[in-house]
Amino acid sequence: MRTIRAAAAVTIVSALAAVTGCGGGSSSGGGSNESPKTLTYWASNQGPNIEADKKILTPELAKFQKDTGIKVKLEVVPWSDLLTRILAATTSGQGPDVLNIGNTWSASLQASGALLPWTKENFDAIGGEDRFVASAVGSAGAEGKDPSAVPLYSLAYALYYNKKMFADAGISKPPATWDELIADGQKIHQKDPDKWGLAAEGSNLSNNIHQAFVLGQQHGADFFDKSGKATYTSDGAVAAVKQYVDFMAKDKIIAPGNAEYAQNQSLTDFSKGKTAMVLWQAAASTFASQGMKPSDWGVAPVPVPSGTPGLGKQVNSMVAGINIAVFNNTKNVDGAKKFVKFMTSDDEQKILNKSFGAIPPVKAAQADPAFDAPDLKVLRDTLATSAAPLPQVANESQFETTVGTAIKSLWADAAAGKPVTTESVKAALTKAQQQMTQ
Repeated sequence: MRTIRAAAAVTIVSALAAVTGCGGGSSSGGGSNESPKTLTYWASNQGPNIEADKKILTPELAKFQKDTGIKVKLEVVPWSDLLTRILAATTSGQGPDVLNIGNTWSASLQASGALLPWTKENFDAIGGEDRFVASAVGSAGAEGKDPSAVPLYSLAYALYYNKKMFADAGISKPPATWDELIADGQKIHQKDPDKWGLAAEGSNLSNNIHQAFVLGQQHGADFFDKSGKATYTSDGAVAAVKQYVDFMAKDKIIAPGNAEYAQNQSLTDFSKGKTAMVLWQAAASTFASQGMKPSDWGVAPVPVPSGTPGLGKQVNSMVAGINIAVFNNTKNVDGAKKFVKFMTSDDEQKILNKSFGAIPPVKAAQADPAFDAPDLKVLRDTLATSAAPLPQVANESQFETTVGTAIKSLWADAAAGKPVTTESVKAALTKAQQQMTQ
């Protein structure tokens, strides 16, 4: 998943505690005051596969080389490997000059000291911080500190639905509330027991916490207090996780097999007409790669209790996205900043975000009519009016692994027919919280 799709079995904070101030950096080029001839770039996988990303990025990197004389060595890294690769680079000192990170990792990596801080001087070198949407910059590091990265692609969650499956079940419009979504999902499953209302990915830890975070907002829970301490066992947090798992355990609109699904398997089921709805970020390119036509699916805001997305208890997405960062000890710092400036220029933002189905975090690029397409308009409006950033705390990555794993265990219970109760959810989250304090 974009941001946010890594489900690494390690945590940034513990792994980097002993290497504060370390970074990566290729051995090519000279020191920070020289013009480097080569940069190494780790790009996170944004498209349906790695080859698709290479096809999109290669001609753009050639433009940069033509303009600057700097060659960029590209490696597209799968989300399943990216966090582990970053941690290995920080401990070994052998890594890229520039890399993509999910914005949810920004504060954790910032706390390690591994990334170049984006001070006013550094932002001015790429055109100024005010070029970027404020919420995107706000998801690039802890409040009150210089961001650890620069926004590159902005994303949000939306509800994608299969138009034919809706029509066959006599459903005339997408659901706006969770009660409507449950009712629609049950109609679809009752009409054909081989089809299901909603898809999920029980083994995708990041996706688990993204959904829990949004539902937590709707229940008045943040999962962390203002000091950054985990509050996983609050009534709102427990209610949020139970509501999510109940889509399988109680409401019976998610297939039990989804408890074992990993990254992108829910999109495959949706594309094959096995499920009628999926909550996802910028899925259009993946649907197209799996044979769906744009007319086959529709998109709507993620449901909220009132039916009208907004702030507070009507938040319906995390502020998702990809940031571009520079390793702090790169020998190519000037060239790296030039590359960040190129990738976040107005023209490149239009090209890259169109290609990946994302929204530019650069304000001027958003004016392009291409971003008025129905699906992108939903994502853009969500980011502007009803999305909230995940807590920018140093141990956010542990939130992904501990709570994500707790929810995974609850999915397994639901799939096995075991009761999922308020007590069992609280017990799972209590265990996750205890792991945060060890």
